Amino acid sequence: MSVFDSPAFESHEAVHAFHDAATGLKAIIAIHSTARGPAAGGCRMWPYPSDQAAIDDALRLSRAMSYKNAVADLDLGGGKSVIIGDSRTEKTPALFEAFGAAVEAVGGRYWTAEDVGVSPADLAASRRRTRFVAGLEGHPAASGDPSPITAEGIFRGIALCVRRAMQRDLEGVTVALQGVGHVGSILAGKLHAAGARLIITDVDEAALSAVARRTGAEIVPPGAIFDVEADVFAPCAMGGAISVETLARLRPRIIAGGANNQLATPEAGQALYEKGLLYAPDYVINGGGIINVAAEIRALEAGEAFDPSWVEAKLERLMGTLDEILGRSLAEARPTHAVANEIARARIAGGRG
Repeated sequence: MSVFDSPAFESHEAVHAFHDAATGLKAIIAIHSTARGPAAGGCRMWPYPSDQAAIDDALRLSRAMSYKNAVADLDLGGGKSVIIGDSRTEKTPALFEAFGAAVEAVGGRYWTAEDVGVSPADLAASRRRTRFVAGLEGHPAASGDPSPITAEGIFRGIALCVRRAMQRDLEGVTVALQGVGHVGSILAGKLHAAGARLIITDVDEAALSAVARRTGAEIVPPGAIFDVEADVFAPCAMGGAISVETLARLRPRIIAGGANNQLATPEAGQALYEKGLLYAPDYVINGGGIINVAAEIRALEAGEAFDPSWVEAKLERLMGTLDEILGRSLAEARPTHAVANEIARARIAGGRG
């Protein structure tokens, strides 16, 4: 299958493949759109079963970044990179230096940051070969790890959804949290502090135990999270958690979490709507991290210091956009993801904000 035949291809501007024999780097950089500015999106390292799976993931993720950046009202386009490999056993500084050279070869049309399997420490090696890296520390423009801001946006979004659907705050609300990695563990702490009851799952047993000790959360096996009694289902692991099959098992009133590409298919989004569930579109509710990264890119380009107040203003506006999406979905009798896509496409077509 060619790139153009992939079901994830949607008028992408460019797809770059890079290989470095000395380090074993195999990477894909996908640029969906630069209509609003240079493409920005994290780098994911994952042991994909095939090159085609890696390409498809890069295409899906880069398109989602275009939508995410537009909905967050950022002067950035959408891009994403993936490195084919096991992040637990195949990481080396040399590999990430080679990845930095790949980013540099794209000529400033793409800014990278951390994503699944990649840490700011990894990207510090990439920074030796390119300046187009965000999410690092040690300079005045540094934004640091974007995970806490991502979690803060998801927390605010869940609270907004609970107010809309249940007319209450988070005290006593049960949240089924799928995934307690960087973002999920921070989100769990915020939900616990707000009085929510947590049911959690992850493939990482050590992470589960740590979160359960801090929050009193109930632990269930990964496959059982779809069957628990909960008010909110918060997918914060890999994508595709919401399918027609899992929807038949899910019982919450609200789906709101941090994972990218939560809907396995467009049909799942329609089925979710027809079931009467309130869904916070993933690339809207999880936009806090890219806002943080955008603040760093903005500061680096201007030669200024990082501005937390700019991040807070953008995050507040994003929550306003989420509220608008939920309201329009109700008023227009349309799924929330369809409303969000319409807003994102209009902003992309309009170019820079």
